[in-house]
Amino acid sequence: MELKKDSNAVSIDMLLIVHSEKRHAAQGAHSDRQADPGAPPQRRGGLQGVGNRIRRWQKLERNDLHGNLAEKQHAQQTQVITSYDNQGTQLTVEVHPQDAMPQLLKKFSLAKRLQGDKNGNTRARQPGGKDAHAYPWDRSSLKSMPLDLRQFEKLDTYASQVTVKSGLDALVSDLLQEAHSDLERVRAIWIWICHHIEYDIEAAQEKDRQAFKPTTILQTQKTNCDGYAGLFERMCRIAGVQCMTVPGYSKGFGYQPGQSFSGEFDHAWNAVFLEGRWHLVDSTWGSGLVDSTTSKFTFLYNEFYFLTHPALFIEDHFPDNKNWQLLKPPQSLRQFENNMYHKSEFYNKGMLSAHPQTSIIKTVNGKVTVTIESCTPTLFMFMLNGKQEHGLLSLRKNGMKLDVYPPTVGTHKLQIFAKGNSEIYSSVLEYTLKCHYADIDVRLPAELHQPVGPSWFSEQMGITKPSHPEPVIYTSDGRCSVSFGVEEGISVLASLHGDDGPVTEETQRRYVFQLQREKRTELKVQLPHAGKFALKIFVKKRQEPGNYVFVFNYLLCCTNSKVNWPMFPESFGNWGQDNELLEPLSGVLPANHNVPFKLKLHGVAKALVKGQDTWPLTLNREGYWEGSCNTAGCQEVYVMVLENANHNFYSYILKYKVNAQ
Repeated sequence: MELKKDSNAVSIDMLLIVHSEKRHAAQGAHSDRQADPGAPPQRRGGLQGVGNRIRRWQKLERNDLHGNLAEKQHAQQTQVITSYDNQGTQLTVEVHPQDAMPQLLKKFSLAKRLQGDKNGNTRARQPGGKDAHAYPWDRSSLKSMPLDLRQFEKLDTYASQVTVKSGLDALVSDLLQEAHSDLERVRAIWIWICHHIEYDIEAAQEKDRQAFKPTTILQTQKTNCDGYAGLFERMCRIAGVQCMTVPGYSKGFGYQPGQSFSGEFDHAWNAVFLEGRWHLVDSTWGSGLVDSTTSKFTFLYNEFYFLTHPALFIEDHFPDNKNWQLLKPPQSLRQFENNMYHKSEFYNKGMLSAHPQTSIIKTVNGKVTVTIESCTPTLFMFMLNGKQEHGLLSLRKNGMKLDVYPPTVGTHKLQIFAKGNSEIYSSVLEYTLKCHYADIDVRLPAELHQPVGPSWFSEQMGITKPSHPEPVIYTSDGRCSVSFGVEEGISVLASLHGDDGPVTEETQRRYVFQLQREKRTELKVQLPHAGKFALKIFVKKRQEPGNYVFVFNYLLCCTNSKVNWPMFPESFGNWGQDNELLEPLSGVLPANHNVPFKLKLHGVAKALVKGQDTWPLTLNREGYWEGSCNTAGCQEVYVMVLENANHNFYSYILKYKVNAQ
């Protein structure tokens, strides 16, 4: 039938009017079908938990054509119940006193719409081909429509500061003062909810809890996921924008990689109709997060879940009705369970892809390799079972490579973090590693920090053109020399770290001797024994106070069991960066021997070697100070310099120990 008023027509699929003496029969026939608009027939027990609460919310909504009608009407007055099937067919049942004027005949008009947009559409268009986006993600945008977030800066500031003065209608009216399009109306509502409504953890854990009413949410400023979705839908309707609540499964709080989903749905979100297409939002996850250790909610706005690209939204949202995926082709539940879960921060921080693309990885010969591609250079770190150990993470210009060597057979948890443009590392990926063979020969030093090897970051910190661009250096005789360019005004510091043997906190710098050759720094390294070591490199600006900052490290590997190099001589503050030591390089001298010395020293007037006696060094034509000393009767030998010929004060620059006789 069709009703006409003021020359404007409203289409009704079917109008069923039941007199009051039939009330119980009518309710019994239809109360179990209070389904979500657009939801499919029930499966796996129907909409349980979250889903049932969504129905209760909608029943409250249908009883209130204007937002407040249900609270104003007497219990014996007209009740309106509306239901939908998965094809979008709308069934409206009105229960009213006998001989009373049906409310539907009074209420249908463009000004008083049941469930429609500002154009008077009485039902939301179901998603179709024009709403679908290609899967997999084409990397074009994180959003489902072109957006310049800068256009929302003024609106976001305004909406986040709006306060509740009376009811929901007044709140929406206040929010829309600065909104001039459907997109801006939705944005204002989204921003307000995300900044004012707190996730109610206790309510989320009570499966039989009654649905939140809008008035309750505004009073407590707390709700659970279906409350967020229901409030968002209600506010959009008041604003004249089509919106739907979508139930389904989610990879949210408590999710474990590889888990399966069945039974009741655990989440709800929204689809909103803008510019001729459906788009997806999740105001629950846009508002903040729950700490897994304390189970407390923290407001932390997340832009990612506003008009998210459907090919990204499907990674952690699986709707009960596949049409609400807004994808072509749609994904199956099995695909949803098996697909790699990239957290929202993965995309927020500019990541594009990761390999492997499955959340559970089996080791191959005791090793797992993970690579990430990013839009821009990004800093990463990882944790294996909560510790930054047993892995080699090297940075690439647009991403990173991580080799992980689990120390034991069994299951391990691998977390990967990225820094992006912020100062905080955020978790972006999580893998479960299945290790069937642990290679004990690949034990890495505990002090091997991340990243390993030079990269864009070391270049940014002033270290350029390294002699060894790869992160691992192999040496057969236990010695190596590493060099790199150093920008003007940058000081470099290096130290050697191993898990056992003579390398201690006091001696870790004594196995590295630093030389300056024009604009390049050379690091001579001698290993005390065979094994694996971390050569850590730090920098600081000379003119600025503060400590040296870690930049990167090399992994040094030696399998020669005969290696047993001593430490280099100890250097003091007056050992200039431009100085060069040719001999002796060993920090321990033989007893009762004549030992030759050859050094290049800049800006000194005199130089000598002091042991039991004093032996002067002479300056040759090549600019080297040369000489020798006898170690008889000595325990220590020093190299000393006089910087000003007019002074008599000598400074210590090098110290050697002498072997016991």
